[in-house]
Amino acid sequence: MDSFDFFLEAGFWIATIRMGTPLVFGTLGELICEKSGVLNLGIEGIMAAGCMSGWMWVYMGGDLWTGVLFAACIGAIFGLIHSLFTVYCGLSQHVTGLGITMLATALSSFVFKMLLPNVTTPPKITPFQPLDIPLLSGLSVVGQIFAQQSPLTLLALLMVVIVSYVLYRTPMGLALCMSGENPMAVESQGLSVFKIRTCAVMIGSALMAVGGAFLTLSAFDAFYIGGAAAIGIVTALSVLSDDALCFFNSRLDCNVTTGSLSKSLIGSVQKRGKIKRCIWLNDIFLRKTKSLYVSRVLASDFKIPKVSIDLISLLV
Repeated sequence: MDSFDFFLEAGFWIATIRMGTPLVFGTLGELICEKSGVLNLGIEGIMAAGCMSGWMWVYMGGDLWTGVLFAACIGAIFGLIHSLFTVYCGLSQHVTGLGITMLATALSSFVFKMLLPNVTTPPKITPFQPLDIPLLSGLSVVGQIFAQQSPLTLLALLMVVIVSYVLYRTPMGLALCMSGENPMAVESQGLSVFKIRTCAVMIGSALMAVGGAFLTLSAFDAFYIGGAAAIGIVTALSVLSDDALCFFNSRLDCNVTTGSLSKSLIGSVQKRGKIKRCIWLNDIFLRKTKSLYVSRVLASDFKIPKVSIDLISLLV
């Protein structure tokens, strides 16, 4: 039982929540896009753009919070591009999303190398520091967990409550959800489905970019090319998989958040090195995620029979 003692340590849960922060931002952004009826598979590229833009803003002398805001604006711009192709032009959401991923990822690397051509080692900045909240520090383990998190982590947890309230408790959220479920009902009320979907994709993409900015402004202190790799796939599947994984459900924000934190829990246990089987569990998680990702795209865009999709998924 000594191998499981670290589950009772506050440091373990602090790391778990910290590692799940970009996943929470990404899944909330993807959830908003999905609720409006738009599938945004450009999440990985948008997070990479958020990584680079937020870090570059601070490196050039800007403030940390303005760097987060700048990253959100860059994400909103990519969301606008995505909506122009999918909402107004009616192009394939899957192909457009993958194109946004390749464009944003390549553009981030290009801009980084163009602005810092002679850099061999990634320059460092002063990132967000963990907040020390005396009121929570004096409480039990739960209080210590939330008292030593960075401001962006606390913002992510707050956004879960805000997004849930807006989507299910406000007329604006009802109109957004109905744009994805019954667009004709929205049009009958004199509202523009195109405008609602465009705004939803831009807001969702801004949250994705903030999740990427967390990696360079809080988790680390430098920008690494490929630092956001594979995070986008996991976050997209957190929303796409209704019943494929038992702890994922695209209908409830809390379940989507739980799915994100579950993945970070697996990664936290693996980094501790306490249980070797967690390495195997993490590999199975990513393998299943990629297979579900490929299956969804093939089934929707290329109309490949389910039997063939299952065979292809086994090889991914």
